[in-house]
Amino acid sequence: MGFRLEGIFPAALLPLLLTMILFLGPLMQLSMDCPCDLADGLKVVLAPRSWARCLTDMRWLRNQVIAPLTEELVFRACMLPMLAPCMGLGPAVFTCPLFFGVAHFHHIIEQLRFRQSSVGNIFLSAGHLIGPVLCHSFCNYMGFPAVCAALEHPQRRPLLAGYALGVGLFLLLLQPLTDPKLYGSLPLCVLLERAGDSEAPLCS
Repeated sequence: MGFRLEGIFPAALLPLLLTMILFLGPLMQLSMDCPCDLADGLKVVLAPRSWARCLTDMRWLRNQVIAPLTEELVFRACMLPMLAPCMGLGPAVFTCPLFFGVAHFHHIIEQLRFRQSSVGNIFLSAGHLIGPVLCHSFCNYMGFPAVCAALEHPQRRPLLAGYALGVGLFLLLLQPLTDPKLYGSLPLCVLLERAGDSEAPLCS
């Protein structure tokens, strides 16, 4: 189910880094529109009072902690290990977001599908729940990229270059940063071997 200590640090950091690279354009847009500089922003982020305020805000707890943890537990840690031995890895990775979408009809499903497929791939590659939970929390914080706002932004050329660079780097780094060898042995491979699918590329 993705609860293990082996490879936990790369499983927490590398998928989050990859997701932040994908959001390079929105992160640039956020920094351009933020009235405070980097030093002031870091002071706010690291201040204990700021964290205490967040931890008492039910909406923040729901969006940044409870929803990512429970949804990744259900749709990644429980559903993927059950689907993968029956369907194979590829179909399982693309089926989970459909269930996630049905459970989230109040969101725009198309906006979530790509993100959910990539997060499913992260869980399969790392065999840890922490990476998908952190990525999910980060995506909840960032929201869907505001491409229309970037097109109308006064500094739209560097912003659009940031969007394109982020997507390009994400595609370039996706394979190397989700290489299962970075994260130790995968419990999912044991399930696939029991189902007679020991030749899965993830486990070879």
